[in-house]
Amino acid sequence: MDTKENILISAKKTILSESESIAKLIDFIDINFAEATKIIFHSKGRLIVTGIGKSAIIAQKMVATFNSTGTPSIFLHATEAIHGDLGMVQPNDVVLCISKSGNSPEIKALIPLLKRFGNQLIAMTGNMTSFLAKESEYVLNTTVDAEACPNNLAPTNSTTAQLVIGDALAICLMQLRNFTPEDFAKYHPGGALGKKLLLRVQDMLENTLKPMVAPDTAIKKVIFEISEKRLGVTAVVENDKVIGIITDGDIRRMLNENDSFAHLTAKDIMTKKPKTIQSSTMVVDALNILEDFSITQLIVIDNDQYKGVLHLHDILKEGII
Repeated sequence: MDTKENILISAKKTILSESESIAKLIDFIDINFAEATKIIFHSKGRLIVTGIGKSAIIAQKMVATFNSTGTPSIFLHATEAIHGDLGMVQPNDVVLCISKSGNSPEIKALIPLLKRFGNQLIAMTGNMTSFLAKESEYVLNTTVDAEACPNNLAPTNSTTAQLVIGDALAICLMQLRNFTPEDFAKYHPGGALGKKLLLRVQDMLENTLKPMVAPDTAIKKVIFEISEKRLGVTAVVENDKVIGIITDGDIRRMLNENDSFAHLTAKDIMTKKPKTIQSSTMVVDALNILEDFSITQLIVIDNDQYKGVLHLHDILKEGII
């Protein structure tokens, strides 16, 4: 096993073993799964997900997925539950209990207590004849033939199976709720995905400078305006309307083409009809425009009024890309 070749063989064997176990789960997706999903969907309370050991870790991941996709959930460690944490379980909550064997002492102690509370109980287990399976109203089957572990001991295929069934459950609940990308963004406002779905151009303009010059402004003052505002661009404004744009590139081209620029003004070197965007536009859409036209700035205009400049660097700072 100390050779690179053997390491690669072992890694590929593990992946193949887990993928085969996952593929077999399709046969366990039946009416029982559908009914359990509807019970959770129609519940007036939360989904309590509990387990012990490695199953508890999977349960925590499931809770994170459920919460971020519109199903209010909470993690309850099976051991802590029988030492006071049962108080977090409310009458309308549905309980999903995860256990490969379904016969661990903690599970056997917890299940009667939950049933005494009258909560609906859903089992996720790989042992369909276990105490957990027999005592639950609905059972999600995560049976695997064996673990990927060469000793058939370390939870590998079994925990992957739990994770996959949990994901399948979460996706079904998302679709029942008609959960949209906008809904997803509400739960992820601080991340890159949330910003892509929520951030608008107007949100980027609050601290942005607003460079502008008149058409007859001397080139020296144009250069000063571009340098001072540090956006690499200035709008050319006449009668409160943007008639053109001057970028760093325009200045460089002018210097290459003219020995003297004392006689030139902004209107002589500006680019007419610059690319513009409204402040209500999503930043991700603005980014697409920048990429499509291979430019780094967009002039923001609302109702013919110049609002500012959106720069690619500002978008990069937000971590959207």
